[in-house]
Amino acid sequence: MLVKDLYLDCIRYEESSLAHYIHHLLAEKKISIDDHFSQEDLEQADHQKVAEMIQKNVLGFHKIRIYSLKMNQKEFVFIFAISEQEAIQFYNQTFKQAPLNCHEYPLDFQLTRGNDVVSFREMRKEFASFPAIAGDFKMRYKITFKIRNC
Repeated sequence: MLVKDLYLDCIRYEESSLAHYIHHLLAEKKISIDDHFSQEDLEQADHQKVAEMIQKNVLGFHKIRIYSLKMNQKEFVFIFAISEQEAIQFYNQTFKQAPLNCHEYPLDFQLTRGNDVVSFREMRKEFASFPAIAGDFKMRYKITFKIRNC
């Protein structure tokens, strides 16, 4: 894979560590944007410098995740937040009660919105600040399973 494509993927999918490594290697001119990236390229990096870059968050990563918080037996709310604790705190402040549970969902999880299919990753771009409520979900049907002896 070309360095430029991998770098863009790292930014798109918020792979902070690898993005900082690539940034460092490009800045030190140990690789170029049009090279094919390989595992050996990482061995050329000054790991201490990259660790400092990651610690300082030179590339400005602020990973926002999506959490499903259960309101009651049939209702859930989805909240964009940096951490599970932040999502729960925001839920408590907004709804004046504790959620029954909290689970992280993958940002690439797709759901139907109107006539379109949208991922949480795409949806996140619609928000300017976080934490934020992405939406809610109400279960309409009770699913039951019957086990029959054959």
